[in-house]
Amino acid sequence: MRRDQERLRDILDAIEQIERYASHGRTACDNDELLQTWMVHHILIIGEAASRLSAAFRTRHAAIPWRQIIAMRHLLMQAYAAVGMAEVWAVRERNLPALKRQVLALIHAAP
Repeated sequence: MRRDQERLRDILDAIEQIERYASHGRTACDNDELLQTWMVHHILIIGEAASRLSAAFRTRHAAIPWRQIIAMRHLLMQAYAAVGMAEVWAVRERNLPALKRQVLALIHAAP
């Protein structure tokens, strides 16, 4: 079984993968189906890794919106047609920078 620190690294890796290609900009994303799929895939990884963190860990670090992160994964998996690229891009712009900072702090604070 993977530990919480490994799950945090999965989250960080997925964020960095999104950053890698999303740096081309919103227009490039809107015009590239592979890039869209890439971003959605990595948001799914983030949600899956968050859902597999121990409940105790999520409770200790309740300032991070774990429930919303996991809910986004469920939404993308179950109602993917209802989620537009504008919403996916908004997650990238609005949520991922803060999540990256929080996850990095947790990784660096680990014993």
